[in-house]
Amino acid sequence: MKIEFLGHACFLLESSGYKLLVDPFLTGNKLAAKKADQLVVDYIFVTHGHDDHVGDAISIAKRTGATIVAVVEIVRHLFAPADVKTLAGNIGGRQKAPFGSFKFVPANHGSGVPGALSCGFVIEVEGKKIYHAGDTGLVSEMCFLADEQIDVALLPIGDYYTMGPQDAVKAVELIKPKCVIPMHYNTFPVINQNPHAFKEEVERRNLSRVVVLSPGQVLEL
Repeated sequence: MKIEFLGHACFLLESSGYKLLVDPFLTGNKLAAKKADQLVVDYIFVTHGHDDHVGDAISIAKRTGATIVAVVEIVRHLFAPADVKTLAGNIGGRQKAPFGSFKFVPANHGSGVPGALSCGFVIEVEGKKIYHAGDTGLVSEMCFLADEQIDVALLPIGDYYTMGPQDAVKAVELIKPKCVIPMHYNTFPVINQNPHAFKEEVERRNLSRVVVLSPGQVLEL
């Protein structure tokens, strides 16, 4: 399978039969590697209701027929009124899907919708587990992700709105993934970071392999 970084916190996961998109903030993102109308996908995962994560989810879903996956309140307030296909869940729930499965996991961050929770996702495709942390600070629940045997962890390092590089290193220590891709940095001046310094620290401590992707670059598993 392929993991393509499209900028900010947006990733395209592509298997032999399915295309999954996470947090499609493309329009208005000067670092985005693709435009929304270039994408044809089957599922769109949205971690929370802030504009830089909801992004183009509705327009892509309407054009392609993709199903949007989010927590119940996000679906109810943002996506159900748009008359698009949805799958709703909540923290701790795992659902089977044609491509494998997905599980909602905790994230500590504002949701953008009253009463809703932010989340991350553990998405299993072709036997590989991808953890997209969403926007989050360092949370103790990350220690339970070690049992998931994560193949690739997508972790924010921007600081200010999410955990910064130092806390992200601690997150790697808790999660114990085989590989890490940093995200949610350099989109705006306030979250400018050096991902290579993060990579150096994680690998110096032998915690995991780190792959720094520029928008448009792909990691193949």
